[in-house]
Amino acid sequence: MKQDRDEHYWSRFAASYDRDGEYVVGTGILQAIEKRLRKERSLGRTIELGCGTGYFTKAIAGNATQLVATDLSDAMLEVARIELGRFGNVAIQKADCRDIRFPAESFDTAILVNLVHVIENPLQCLQEANRIVRRGGALILVDLTAYGMSFPQKMNLVFRYLKKWGRPPRHGQSALSPEELVRLVEDSGFEVKAVELLEAGANALYLRGRKG
Repeated sequence: MKQDRDEHYWSRFAASYDRDGEYVVGTGILQAIEKRLRKERSLGRTIELGCGTGYFTKAIAGNATQLVATDLSDAMLEVARIELGRFGNVAIQKADCRDIRFPAESFDTAILVNLVHVIENPLQCLQEANRIVRRGGALILVDLTAYGMSFPQKMNLVFRYLKKWGRPPRHGQSALSPEELVRLVEDSGFEVKAVELLEAGANALYLRGRKG
């Protein structure tokens, strides 16, 4: 099954994922994403899709009334429970982002960080996010991208990725442009309010959307 393959791929790296991620993309871009996320306010009842080990969950937990952090990998969620144990407003739950078992319009905000570029059928994931966010609710989407990076930067990134995690999944999209990401988000039913390119050694796209 596709879900089982995805879970197995990422579960192998759970114990060292944060440390390896810092090596692969550099701490600069991770800190830039974290700093930007901390500026988000009044998130309300929030769901995070693809929380992994909770690396970025800590940056948003204080600005949400309730936060449901979800991931497909049991191994990742075991680490997340340890990392997020001090947050009384955070619940951790296993979920496939393409088939979310929550009622429609259950959340004020959906947050996806470094998820779209690694999953198969990201449109399905975003459509599910649109379904469970209330009308007028927010989408916050952050995604690492090789877009805008020089050829040597890209090659260094590929080398470090292969060294730590081996061959990436075939369905990964490593170089989404702002225009491609906007089109994907709009196709899911969200309105795009803003998109920016964060550059700090490696690059990431930071998008804010709204359910109209």
